[in-house]
Amino acid sequence: MKGVHFLLTLAVLALASSIASASDPSPLQDFCVKVDDPHKALFVNGKFCKDPKLAKAEDFFFYGLNVPRDTNNPVGSTVTQLNVDKIPGLNTLGITLVRIDYAPYGQNPPHTHPRGSEGMIHFQFNPEHAPAVAFAGLSSQNAGTITIANSVFGSNPAINPDVLAKAFQVDNNVIDKLQKQFWYGNDN
Repeated sequence: MKGVHFLLTLAVLALASSIASASDPSPLQDFCVKVDDPHKALFVNGKFCKDPKLAKAEDFFFYGLNVPRDTNNPVGSTVTQLNVDKIPGLNTLGITLVRIDYAPYGQNPPHTHPRGSEGMIHFQFNPEHAPAVAFAGLSSQNAGTITIANSVFGSNPAINPDVLAKAFQVDNNVIDKLQKQFWYGNDN
């Protein structure tokens, strides 16, 4: 009986220690403003960081986020990604901000973010007869975007039409037409 109590106690302690060590470590610093000049800078997370004493409010701001973008294009939307390259203060924070402008009935075509936490294919559509805007936050300093139609039908070198015809269960002529289509990227 003592052996059972010992094993039960050991199991509870093992579970408690695994829960206690499951949190993220605290960051070593609050921010690391990206700077392109490597002189007197620290290299962190793929970017050089300026001395924190030299950080300014402008390092954490993007002018023009309130300005609507041109949506007169084949998909009817424009995506403006604000990552560490446009807002240096985002360096090491693991986020990208996005503004998406939509024309009436415009769409942000099916896509994925290869370096974001949701790599699932998704899209957005404006069902209204008026322009719209959306703001989003992505869980990566550089989430990236892969537009599905561009990747499948606009790849270079092209994917074998026989493979695509069988995968989509359509005639090769349909695939041929799609591969000759100009694919518009709405990332700004």
